[in-house]
Amino acid sequence: MSHATTHPRGDRATRGTGGVVPVLAFAGIVVAVMQTLLVPVIKDLPTLLGTEPSNATWVMTSTLLAGAVSTPIMGRLGDLFGKRRMLLTSLAVMVVGSLVCAFTDDLLVMIVGRALQGFAMGAIPLGIGLMRDELPREKLGSAMALMSSSIGVGGGLALPAAALVAQHTDWHALFFGAAGLGVLAMLLIFFLVPESPLRAEGTFDVAGALGLSAGLVLFLLPITKGSDWGWSSGLTLGLFGASAAVLLLWGVMELRLKAPLVDLRTTARREVLLTNLASIMVGVAFYAISLVLPQLLQLPTSTGYGLGQSMVVAGLCVAPLGLTMMFTAPVYARLSAKYGPKITLILGLLIIAIGYGAGLGLMSAAWQTIVISVIVGAGIGLAYSSLPALIIGAVDPSETGAANGLNTLMRSIGTSVSSAVIGMVLANTATHAGGVDVPTMEGFRASFLIATGAVAIGLLLALFLPGRGRAPAEAKPQLRASSEEDAAIENAERAVRALGGFQGRVLAASGAPVPRAKVTLIDQRGRQAGAALTDGEGRYALRVPGDGPYVLAATAAGHAPHAASAAHPGGERPVEVDLALPGESEVLA
Repeated sequence: MSHATTHPRGDRATRGTGGVVPVLAFAGIVVAVMQTLLVPVIKDLPTLLGTEPSNATWVMTSTLLAGAVSTPIMGRLGDLFGKRRMLLTSLAVMVVGSLVCAFTDDLLVMIVGRALQGFAMGAIPLGIGLMRDELPREKLGSAMALMSSSIGVGGGLALPAAALVAQHTDWHALFFGAAGLGVLAMLLIFFLVPESPLRAEGTFDVAGALGLSAGLVLFLLPITKGSDWGWSSGLTLGLFGASAAVLLLWGVMELRLKAPLVDLRTTARREVLLTNLASIMVGVAFYAISLVLPQLLQLPTSTGYGLGQSMVVAGLCVAPLGLTMMFTAPVYARLSAKYGPKITLILGLLIIAIGYGAGLGLMSAAWQTIVISVIVGAGIGLAYSSLPALIIGAVDPSETGAANGLNTLMRSIGTSVSSAVIGMVLANTATHAGGVDVPTMEGFRASFLIATGAVAIGLLLALFLPGRGRAPAEAKPQLRASSEEDAAIENAERAVRALGGFQGRVLAASGAPVPRAKVTLIDQRGRQAGAALTDGEGRYALRVPGDGPYVLAATAAGHAPHAASAAHPGGERPVEVDLALPGESEVLA
């Protein structure tokens, strides 16, 4: 287990955090655009690139694979070397990839450029980690909700914008636009977003990164290409088998390392495991509507069920999916503050199920697709917003980048599975019309039923997530968490009561609680043994590696630092230590 260490905060005090939320949300939307950037021209790619349809699909597949591989790796690098630094690196790679694609019509070069674009998907968990480290408690809930939803918001808004560009200009303009957005996001981050002060100890697990990358590629490759190769072909089955073997060996190796790329013991906790599995189901549900509605809207009316809309109109009809996800972020914050992220996840899944259920009978007019997009978008917005809060509440602050990176990967796996399965369903139920195979209404409805089934599985998983616990009778009463940060403190306090450690409050000279104070635990050899941030009531909780004497040092902006000695006798009984900070320091004030 790695622990947080403090690094200088640089000019954070002078720059403030006012621009953090909109800038990071904008960056998340920019990188999410890469997922659907080429959807409006996907049917024309074989002609544009002078290749076979099976080869042209690699232009989409390469982005997906690169995003899946880079997401957990960039999360861990951010924990070690700075989340802002790695966020800028991700966006820089995306800009390079966009420019590579903008100047080529060669298939191989295009695939390389698209892979570089996919590398930026690691920006989503990095942005969530920055928000967790930098923002005050009262802003954290809605901010993380918006950042998490940016995956869907960017994908939804990209459809009409990309369709408009592709319909009226050269399709390479899509990549110039993506590069420009990437540069703008980098400039905003550089000037408005401070670096996180939290770092994880240890070194980067190169072998773990290579092993995870190989296992993910071997797993996602047959998922994305299985419908072309044949699901029972030797190549497909062989890659699945190789993936299982590689990931098993990788897991054994990770369990033996002191600073692994992914802490599998943390990942195996019920709260983290069930949240990640539910994320896969939400990913399946999100991508299903993105695959079905644009095709239904653009099919000619001569089919008897197609709605005969243009590329741009089809994109505008699906755009409410992303817009609704954006507007649910503040709604989520209020619901989560009152009921907790578990309840909001369940509510979101129920709304998604209602949207897909209604969609089975609402496919005969363009306005009906807008209704479906709004309902499903609201549900996915709530569900996506709940996921980082559940993860952050279950892991150490120094692991938020890696943990949210893994959670984002689970969503990517869900979209990959959705793309493969629904693509196969639509292909197998297609009919021959006008010299080409077109999807049927039967295929569209079957796709919605698959999405509904995924939501049902996600709902079942969410029901087994642990709720907010109550303190034992002999312990001090717990305050209800008013944000995800408070929830994290409550989780830490429960761990301290179970495993032993220190807990208490950090107070100012006036006796008022000090929120977001840093409490560092130092052992008798002078080494850091743990660290924590206080919640809105000044509470902290720290586990101890063993019995013996310790020093607890508290620091907070506007106050002089303070340290106190305390001994822990061992065992499971927590030791209460309140830390009183001296009056405001003239230097820091």
